[in-house]
Amino acid sequence: MPRFSANLGHLFVEYPLIERIGAAARSGFKAIELQLPYELAPSAVKAEIDKHSLTMLNINSPQGPAGEPGLAAVAGREQDFRTLFSKALDYVTAIGGTSIHVLSGIVPPHERPAAEKVIVANLARAADAAAARNIFLMLEPLNQRDRPDYFVSHIEHIADIIAKVGKPNLKIMYDFYHVQVMQGDVLKRMEKHLPLIGHVQFAGPPTRLPPQKGELNFPIIFDAIDAMGWKGWVGAEYGPGGPTVDSLVWGKPYGIG
Repeated sequence: MPRFSANLGHLFVEYPLIERIGAAARSGFKAIELQLPYELAPSAVKAEIDKHSLTMLNINSPQGPAGEPGLAAVAGREQDFRTLFSKALDYVTAIGGTSIHVLSGIVPPHERPAAEKVIVANLARAADAAAARNIFLMLEPLNQRDRPDYFVSHIEHIADIIAKVGKPNLKIMYDFYHVQVMQGDVLKRMEKHLPLIGHVQFAGPPTRLPPQKGELNFPIIFDAIDAMGWKGWVGAEYGPGGPTVDSLVWGKPYGIG
C-alpha cells in the first residue's frame, strides 16, 4: 500500500503554515512536504514536526529575489543560485528533511543551449554539498501551460541532465499532474525511469484538482505504482477547492481523512 505525504504548500491552506503540520497529522498523514517555508524559523518547524511524529521530506529551493521560480539554469545568476541553494541546504538540514526540489527557472528558447551547461555545473556543485549532509536533490518537470519557458518540463530531459551531472543524489521528482499535462503515458513513463525517481506527487489534471475529480484514475495508479515496486512516499499536491478535510475521500482506503 502506498505511503502518502501532504504537501503543505497546497493542502490545509485554510490554516497558517505552522498550523498545517498538525492538521496533516490529525488527518492521518505520516509525512509532509513544505515547499517554501522560509518565513518560519527552522526551530519552530522542527518542534512541530517532532511534536506530531512526522517524517519531513522535501522543500523547494527559494525563489529568486524578483520572485523567479528558481535560478539553477539561468546564465549569469550562478552566484545568486549558490546563495539561494545554501539557504535551502541549511534549512532542510535544520528541520530534519531529506531532499530539496531545485527550481531550475525560466529560460527563453534562444538561451536554452547555454542554460544546459549552467544547470549541469550548478547541480554538480550543489549535489556534492548536499551529499555531505546526506541530502538528495530533485528536478521536477513543470508543465509549460502553468510555467511557460520553465527550463525542465519533460522527464527525458531531466534524465539526460542527471546523466550529465553524474551524481547519485540527483533524482527526478515525478508529479503525475505535470507529466500528464506535458506528455501522458504516465505509468509506462514512471516504470521506465523508476531507478531515477526520488519522490512521487499527484493531483488531478487538467487543473490540479483533487484526485477523484481529475482525468486520471488514481486508484488504478496507486495500485500500479505499488506493483512496480515504488517504496517511497506519494505526495498529495492538489488544490482542495475548500476545506482540505472535505477533499480527502480519495484517502479513506489508505487511512487518510
